[in-house]
Amino acid sequence: MHRILGTETEFGIAARHAPQSDPVSNSLHLIGCYPSLPVPHALWDYENENPLLDARGFEIEGERERPGPQYNRQLNKVLANAGRWYVDGAHPEYCTPECSNPRELVAYERAGELIAAKSLTLMNQNAGEAQYAVYKNNSDGKGNSYGYHENYLLARSVPFEKIIKTLLPFFVSRQIFAGSGKVGAENGTSPVNYQIAQRSDFFECLVDLNTMVKRPIVNTRDEFHADGSRYRRHHVIVGDANMAEIPTYLKVGTTAIVMDMLEGGATLPNIELDDAVSAIKAVSRDLSVKKDVRLSNGQMTTAIAIQREFLHAAHEFYACHDLSPATKDVFVRWESVLDTLEKDPMLLDRELDWVAKRHMIESYIERKGCGWKDPRVALMDLQYHDVRPAKGLYYTLERGNRIDRLLDDEEIQKAEHTAPNGSRAYFRGLCLKKFPKHIYGMSWTSVLFDMGNDTIKRIPLMDPTRGTRELTHELMDGVETPEDLFSKLSSTEK
Repeated sequence: MHRILGTETEFGIAARHAPQSDPVSNSLHLIGCYPSLPVPHALWDYENENPLLDARGFEIEGERERPGPQYNRQLNKVLANAGRWYVDGAHPEYCTPECSNPRELVAYERAGELIAAKSLTLMNQNAGEAQYAVYKNNSDGKGNSYGYHENYLLARSVPFEKIIKTLLPFFVSRQIFAGSGKVGAENGTSPVNYQIAQRSDFFECLVDLNTMVKRPIVNTRDEFHADGSRYRRHHVIVGDANMAEIPTYLKVGTTAIVMDMLEGGATLPNIELDDAVSAIKAVSRDLSVKKDVRLSNGQMTTAIAIQREFLHAAHEFYACHDLSPATKDVFVRWESVLDTLEKDPMLLDRELDWVAKRHMIESYIERKGCGWKDPRVALMDLQYHDVRPAKGLYYTLERGNRIDRLLDDEEIQKAEHTAPNGSRAYFRGLCLKKFPKHIYGMSWTSVLFDMGNDTIKRIPLMDPTRGTRELTHELMDGVETPEDLFSKLSSTEK
């Protein structure tokens, strides 16, 4: 499996004993506290960004973000791993660099937790009586939801109508292994003690460009961060932010397989839900994962059955293609999780977030003799996602060897400071390391060099599959200065 992918995580931030509780100022302060910036003065280059483009073929009216240089530097921190640590609206947000397989993505997403925790430690050390907390979750329990977005490079030739038809049933059913678990209900939905996914209450339509109001199950943002004539960046907003590694791995791994099938012209499941918006909430509330959802033809099915159809279609597709070890591993874990969910979801308390959290909370309720509406239960839900290793309940499971992992700590620590090898992120990361005094700015699609005498030169990076370690090794051989690099690039083009 080799598909360019990445995730964006908006973190929740809360303040205690603070003289003012302004989330924007708090978020700016947080990202400014991160101690390991290779080029603290670097700007973020917004030139090729336009979140107002719709994949259905139009652009909506609105203002595109273009902050001035000083505020730009406050808002954006370019990371040594070629990712981005910045403020989006009223939240601190971490974007992974472009990764080339699901396991690598897990490492770089978890590096974001390290970055958030280190920033928070320094922020609290200098905050006096005020103390702050940061959560990798999707809801504050007061009606507000913040995002976790996945991004998959996909050929522009795949019709968007086909993408919508394929992904609606896939996303509605995927939460049975990808949900983070949630106490209670929000957004005016029906009451429930506990549900599988944090985000499902907040989806209100099938397809749209919005991400903050009238959230759609399939998002139509067409901000491609690449050569738009060849690629689209499929932007997924329907998933939860996971703490455990296996749900993240399966979430992006299975979706990447579906992207392979879309690109490869596979025969895909022909599943049309009667009401996908209602179904995504019903599936989230079904802790048995066995209740029926209605199809448009009046027949009934289950979330597990839908996922099995996608798994079966994927097996048929890959039977005619080379099966890499990475793809094979996703297949094995996908099938195993579905089999165990069918037997008893609670058997997955070492693998899935929503099951591990439920097991932890139910044990507490039994010990304390309290109920689901006890405020301590809601606090446990929140504390599961606390990024402070000493405070977060998820990290308690890790320390006690009560949750299964894919990675070791060294892989995550390396991902904090080193760019991935298999995408253009490697070239950006190498430029940050090799020319820190000359970097003026950066984006996903460019590196800007300050050449002196008020001269800024840009190296465009419009193909996410290039700029890899393999392709860059020869280019960078003998290059010591930006002038050397531009000279070599110029001679290569000739």
